Amino acid sequence: MTEKVETGLKWALPEGLEVPPDELRVRVDIYDETIVLHQFGRDGTQTRVVSALDISRAFAQELRLGSGLLPQGALWWASGPEGQEVALWRPPQVWKVALVVEVFQPPRRFTLPMPGLVFVCSPGRQPRVYAAKRRPASLGSPLYHAPLFNVFQDGRTCAGTHRYPEKVEEIPESFFMSFFTREGQSQGRSKKHPTNLLKLWEELDGKARYLLRDMVFLGTVEQVMGVK
Repeated sequence: MTEKVETGLKWALPEGLEVPPDELRVRVDIYDETIVLHQFGRDGTQTRVVSALDISRAFAQELRLGSGLLPQGALWWASGPEGQEVALWRPPQVWKVALVVEVFQPPRRFTLPMPGLVFVCSPGRQPRVYAAKRRPASLGSPLYHAPLFNVFQDGRTCAGTHRYPEKVEEIPESFFMSFFTREGQSQGRSKKHPTNLLKLWEELDGKARYLLRDMVFLGTVEQVMGVK
């Protein structure tokens, strides 16, 4: 790749300010597939290809990031394009849920044992939900499909008209307070009932424990969440 790079560029301020011009030291050119860094100095111009990660690290050197006090049960904290995310662990327990089977009809009520659940939460937003046989302890820890309605194949959930709290520690319980529906992707959540999640719920209703051998593997924490 050949390119004519301008040198000696300066940022000129109005002369009346009596401030000397600021010389250009670094320029970044962003193309569709390449990022090129130009460094201007007394010995000439140095040009090299860099990565987006290199650029982000250079600008982040002056930033000070912190999670603050994390709520009980927190697994990890991350900052992404949509803001902060906190992954919360809820151990195996029995949850009370309501499922709307028919529109304008009273919902069916269930008392369901669930495996341990990982909720990836952002303030005021619907969580992503995954199941686990035990509390994740490493990037290689396995995650499974949550045996729940209103959860997509990648763990995203459908909020519908439900409004989630700004406090992330309240989101898991708020998730179970919402009304579930049979809409969305509910297949592949159970080995015994791969195409009928409602049948699984009917069998689990009133039981004390969830059979872990029925869980469907999704991937490791690193594969599913991109956590590094």
